[in-house]
Amino acid sequence: MSTEPIRVSRALFSVSDKSGLLDFARFLADAGVEILSTGGSAKALRGAGIAVRDVGEHTGFPEIMDGRVKTLHPRIHGGILGRRDVDAAVMAEHDIPPIDLVVVNLYPFEATVARGASFDDCIENIDIGGPALIRAAAKNHAFVTVVTDPADYAAVMEEMRANGDATTAALRRRLAGAAYARTAAYDAAIGRWFAGVEGEAFAKRVTIAGELRQTLRYGENPHQSAAFYVTGERRPGIATATQLQGKELSYNNLNDTDAAFELVAEFEEPAVAIIKHANPCGVAVAATLLDAYGQALACDPVSAFGGIIAVNRTLDGETAEAIAKLFAEVVIAPGADEEARRVLGAKKNLRVLLTGAMPDPAEAGTTVRSVAGGFLLQTRDDGRISPGELRVVTKRAPSETELRDMLFAFRVAKHVKSNAIVYARGGATVGIGAGQMSRVDSSRIAAWKSADAAKAAGLAQPGAVGSVVASDAFFPFADGLLAAAEAGATAVIQPGGSMRDAEVVAAADEKGLAMVFTGMRHFRH
Repeated sequence: MSTEPIRVSRALFSVSDKSGLLDFARFLADAGVEILSTGGSAKALRGAGIAVRDVGEHTGFPEIMDGRVKTLHPRIHGGILGRRDVDAAVMAEHDIPPIDLVVVNLYPFEATVARGASFDDCIENIDIGGPALIRAAAKNHAFVTVVTDPADYAAVMEEMRANGDATTAALRRRLAGAAYARTAAYDAAIGRWFAGVEGEAFAKRVTIAGELRQTLRYGENPHQSAAFYVTGERRPGIATATQLQGKELSYNNLNDTDAAFELVAEFEEPAVAIIKHANPCGVAVAATLLDAYGQALACDPVSAFGGIIAVNRTLDGETAEAIAKLFAEVVIAPGADEEARRVLGAKKNLRVLLTGAMPDPAEAGTTVRSVAGGFLLQTRDDGRISPGELRVVTKRAPSETELRDMLFAFRVAKHVKSNAIVYARGGATVGIGAGQMSRVDSSRIAAWKSADAAKAAGLAQPGAVGSVVASDAFFPFADGLLAAAEAGATAVIQPGGSMRDAEVVAAADEKGLAMVFTGMRHFRH
């Protein structure tokens, strides 16, 4: 295998993305490189006055079948795959000139699917010749340079300038790896699309592909390395957001910000969520973002310090003024008005992300988690409970006010690490217990948090008094429910389904609580 610089004498262009094409091709032409090209690429080059030879002229065979067959020819693939040492005699015998540079980017299949094109349009945008060219050039990278990303044009030009119009083995090897990664991602996208068309939730073989967005300073901890990859899914959130200002986002920032934004998307009313370590420390809905922010912050102002703040409306200046008084790591919103941008702009280190839209909490999707030797793939928790689906199981039915708070609290509990207990009153959380091994401990912690917040605010009694309580899963014993009753809760919403449901219902009746079963669990690990 050659490790020497290989001079580029002949190049083949077949690109859908024409950004940077003319400058790169002009550089090659000025270096005396013969340029072969197809269809639209050749037309663009000729239009810019760059000498180009049609592939059909080079092969002696015309493009046929509406362009489906144009580069699949021995004079093309032989010129790419031919080993300049081993195959030189065969290439000379069959008059196959070597092709030293292959510049290909593929039909925009992913973009075609993303815009909701028809089945036939998607099929027509599956590239066949392009992947074949890329894979052939990457395999023979000892002699051939392959470029699949316009961002790499500059590196090729730099090397050719420095090496007498030649490329080094190190660059060719790097670009070959990138080429195979690109065709793998392309095929993965096609496979996922076909599985979706056929209604296969879990295909026999699944490939997950991502494009590097950012190499992070470190991972969850400083001794871990990390990077952020995007899949091309257009769900509004951290992958689609524009960062207006602030420091570089960290691994933990990205994880927590995603959790915060998905949570506020649950609500139709103006909503604010404050997140710390992927758990909410305060959530509220109100008539205005300013009111919602004040109520969310009041739930646990100590934990909110250094947290992530998410809103589900265009951020206004008045709310931004309130947010600016707190040290926060990230603010994420679908938009921000000029006054909000001006106010937050004074906090130079604060990261501000704008997504342009909100994700749909009911939209189908999948989530992935790695395990040793594999990964777990599941459908997104898009479950939502309506009032008509609730089953009252106690003697007392909840009031309309309690019912509204129950549904609010249960939506919040969906985004709290299990075991999760959420106290809520007036459309705001007043105590949250997260991530405990026993449900009764989560209930006690939520009550304790509520009492601490009330003391800090100088209130006469904790917010848990007169609240409702939501549990992400059933109460296995009555102790968790009794802890909520002791904290002052008046109503309970939980999935039900325990062998001791009757015992728990009896305890609720004894305490005069209203309780409803949802029939839906929201574990979160």
